[in-house]
Amino acid sequence: MQWTKEAAEKRLSDFNMEDVSLIPISPKATKIAPDWFQQYKQTRKEFMVSLNDAIQEIAFMGLSQDDFIGLITGKRMPQGYSIRFRIPMMWGGKIAIDNMFMCKTFPQSQNLDRFILEQSENELIWLPNPAKKIYIPVHTASGGDGGNATEDRLAQLAAQLAQGRDS
Repeated sequence: MQWTKEAAEKRLSDFNMEDVSLIPISPKATKIAPDWFQQYKQTRKEFMVSLNDAIQEIAFMGLSQDDFIGLITGKRMPQGYSIRFRIPMMWGGKIAIDNMFMCKTFPQSQNLDRFILEQSENELIWLPNPAKKIYIPVHTASGGDGGNATEDRLAQLAAQLAQGRDS
């Protein structure tokens, strides 16, 4: 049964992801280049380095300093996080930074897979399209009392790393 936008929004709400916007696509099978994985690995690294402008979201991830540095230098993903395509490659999505976002593997990434698979027979698919490079559900992104020391510390670290690259 074809979902309306309202039905898709309701289903995302069932997954506690009501803050994710949706884009409609008509899926058409697309041939994937044989060297896609090499391209993906390089673009994935570039995506992670591009997260230097997402310090506020990174601060809410609760990463250790080593995980933070590994992430924004493009060396390694923090455990429990995934990079997803906004539009899957099999439906014409490109291997590009602007077609990627990061979220927790459980439950967000797994719920997004379920959300998409539940629409698999439809002519129009509603795809999740988070506003930022890192999806952190709004109900978990509210900080408590105590200020923004983590964000400040990570911002300073990111600035130092960026300055080191420019030299």
